[in-house]
Amino acid sequence: MNAVSAATLDRSAFEVVPLEESRSDREYWRRKSPRERMEALELMRQIIYGYDPATTRLQRVLEVIELK
Repeated sequence: MNAVSAATLDRSAFEVVPLEESRSDREYWRRKSPRERMEALELMRQIIYGYDPATTRLQRVLEVIELK
């Protein structure tokens, strides 16, 4: 399933804070389960690198060498 299309954005939950106050981010992610963290990581990966179901499998590499 494409995580990007399934994701929703809550536009009312936007806050600008100084970088010194990044502690709240750490606390937010510490409260999340490992599964929720991995799902968020996968969502960010798909947003950055895109999602193509045809390339989700492992690619096979074939190398032809000449016998001497």
